[in-house]
Amino acid sequence: MPISWTNVRSKFKSPLRVVARVLWRSREAKAKKCRKWKQRFEEAQRTIARQDAEIQRKDEEIRELKQQLRRAEDQNRRQPPTECRLPEDPPLKGHKFGCRMIRLAMNLARVIGLRPAERVLRIVWEWLGVKQSLPAWTTIRMWLLRAGVAVLREPTEAADDWIWMSDHSNQIGPEKALVVLGVRASKLPPPGETITHEDVRVLTVRPGTAWKREDMAREYRALAKQRGNPRALLCDGAVELREGAQCLQNERPDMIVLQDFKHKAATFLKAIMGDHPRFAEFNTHLGKTRSAIQQTELAQLTPPPQKSKARFMNLATTLNWAAMVLWLLDHPEAKSRGSFTSERLEEKLAWLRSFAGEVAEWRECQQVVDAGLTFINEQGLFHGAGTQLRTAIGTNLTHAAGQQLAQRLVDFVTAAESQLKEGERLPMSTEILESTFALYKQLERQHSKGGFTSLLAAFGTLLKPATEESIRRAFSTVSVKDVHQWTRENLGTTLTSKRLAAYNEFRSATQMTAKT
Repeated sequence: MPISWTNVRSKFKSPLRVVARVLWRSREAKAKKCRKWKQRFEEAQRTIARQDAEIQRKDEEIRELKQQLRRAEDQNRRQPPTECRLPEDPPLKGHKFGCRMIRLAMNLARVIGLRPAERVLRIVWEWLGVKQSLPAWTTIRMWLLRAGVAVLREPTEAADDWIWMSDHSNQIGPEKALVVLGVRASKLPPPGETITHEDVRVLTVRPGTAWKREDMAREYRALAKQRGNPRALLCDGAVELREGAQCLQNERPDMIVLQDFKHKAATFLKAIMGDHPRFAEFNTHLGKTRSAIQQTELAQLTPPPQKSKARFMNLATTLNWAAMVLWLLDHPEAKSRGSFTSERLEEKLAWLRSFAGEVAEWRECQQVVDAGLTFINEQGLFHGAGTQLRTAIGTNLTHAAGQQLAQRLVDFVTAAESQLKEGERLPMSTEILESTFALYKQLERQHSKGGFTSLLAAFGTLLKPATEESIRRAFSTVSVKDVHQWTRENLGTTLTSKRLAAYNEFRSATQMTAKT
């Protein structure tokens, strides 16, 4: 049934014109909203179209890049590999190799040895794909010898504060090599730092079979004539090294002779422990235990090997071993016991229990020495060093032996410092010299048991890495002929040469006998 507009109008409370206006505004608002959403829809369509076009363009770029990559890969496969280009290294005058190669080979040999240096160079050059002639180990050896002789010939700067450190090294037979290092007091590292190899320089290397007081005096005089008289000589307790320096004191009245702290501490330690019957008994047990367990399941508890020489300078490892084993004996729950049983451990190592008191006392003595050596290495000798050494050692010593050793070391340092001038500071440890002997043996490798050879001439190259400047300077002043002359003057016929001569004579004689 149709609705009458008149009836509907009669229900409106507002006038007709108001109703019409409201309806018209509502229609306009909806129309405006429709136009807005239509506009947004059209913008979204345009954005999608642009994105589709961008995606299509990127896809085309990707396809093009893939094609370029395939073409580049095909081209690389067809072309031979590019050779590695090494830095420019023109040969030195009169040499086949340049400074860079010589420096590399010499520094490698200093660290790993002569033959290994040649092998390493060949391995690296093969890896680089470089086809180039490389030096043989014999060539590298001669380079080291020339540089070493150049170091020995190099003059020292004139100064009155040079300190010499002298010691002998022995390998086999009666021959010993005298080595003297030099360092200036004014150029010592600051307190708290130890002397390094680069702080010192080699002054002389002299092998010989006789080193009495008069022999050392002769060498000291010759060295003083060449280098000047030193302010101080630092050496171990060897009589010939100390008393041979009397000639230097005659030439320079204020020259003093100092004893190495570590050697003196070992002397004190030997006086306290060496004659003790329990210490001899302890060493006997050590030797038996080593033989008894080194091939068994207890091998990880084998005592460290004992040194026949300088035993009291190398006690720390043995005493630490004893303390560790005593701890294992008292702690059955320790994981480091491994798979061996308590009965087995007691059977082989229970003898240490009877030395528990002595081990504690000896370890305290060793700790006194270690604390003193650390102090001397880092601080040196100066006025007041004895007092500061007492503080460094500490006052918590519980054994009479440790207290006695500490007092002897303090008295020793106090007596040494009384020889110094006001404000003077000098080294009192030759550990840096001992470490240079270790560097030389490392260079010799397996030949260190065969006596001194001409390689001794390379001793001066071991302390500092070779540089291009040092190589040019050394090779311009020292030739191969100079190396041979140094060898003849200082070594003569070496032990290796004598051994080879004996074998050659033996072979010749036996071959003649076989023919007849």
